[in-house]
Amino acid sequence: MSDATTLTVQSATETKVANALHQALTTQKPLKASDWEPVVPDFETAYRVQHAFTELKNDPVAGYKVSLTSAATQKMFDSDSPFYGAETKSAWLTSPAQLPLSELMDPLLEVEMVFTAKAALLPSDTAKELLAKVGVAAGVELPDSRFSDWFPALSKYLVVADGAVGGRVVYGKDTTESLQTPDLATVDCTLTLDGKELGTGKSSEVLGNPLNSLKWLVGKLAEQGVAFPAGTKVSSGTFLLPPHLQKGHYVAHFSKYFADVEVTVA
Repeated sequence: MSDATTLTVQSATETKVANALHQALTTQKPLKASDWEPVVPDFETAYRVQHAFTELKNDPVAGYKVSLTSAATQKMFDSDSPFYGAETKSAWLTSPAQLPLSELMDPLLEVEMVFTAKAALLPSDTAKELLAKVGVAAGVELPDSRFSDWFPALSKYLVVADGAVGGRVVYGKDTTESLQTPDLATVDCTLTLDGKELGTGKSSEVLGNPLNSLKWLVGKLAEQGVAFPAGTKVSSGTFLLPPHLQKGHYVAHFSKYFADVEVTVA
């Protein structure tokens, strides 16, 4: 449930931006950022446009992705805080996943931690309380944009309007380990493509601990009048700077707690 005043579009212009994003998604013809920057001048406008764009997908929201959770990515996009994008049901895939590169427009690949709420999450929950109420899995997110030449030059407000450049999220099984809050900050990952190492990263890159990303999101949604019911998933932010997605077999390998997450791009 959302607060109508917070996320409902307030002008014909905002509706026009949402419609243009949806058309770009449908036709796979990207928008030119400079045409739209003047009409999305702040986060409030951007989240209203995102909400309208999400509704046009006619697919229920199944979860969220959090972006700009590292100092490096915040610096790239000139922001001092994260932001989120709604991810609809069809965006979530279980590992091992297969998808054609042609389904996406200009995707990257990120290694993440994915949380699934087992009970409603509240902004008053501490990190420890949140951990007790979620399943924790590893994942790979494939961010994508409806704007051409978007990374890393797109305006932060257009990133938000564009669903925080949401594409797909591939997630593994929830860990059966009994985790404590500090444990989530101690996971290393190695990403390979067809057996060749592309990069390594650490879960501590995600706001120090991915649970901090989840806590930020629950609080941000609450400010906007949006609840966080059981079943909602979150891709919480990348462990490493993302490479551009290409064809091949990707494996994200984790130092502990999680099985590999695999994606084959055809």
